[in-house]
Amino acid sequence: MSLNKAIEHGKEKRRPYKGAKAIDCTCRNHGSCEWCKRNRLYHQLKMDEASRQALEEEYDTD
Repeated sequence: MSLNKAIEHGKEKRRPYKGAKAIDCTCRNHGSCEWCKRNRLYHQLKMDEASRQALEEEYDTD
């Protein structure tokens, strides 16, 4: 049964999205708000910063 047909016949059991998460009213799970993005990419951003610093040290010693 398609979603539209289920909604028409009252068989849709999913709760509608209401309100906001703790930080941003547009935030959803795995959202793209800055808070969620930073939390989700924390380790990646730390590795990027470490590699950037290593490159700067490499070029500074030359």
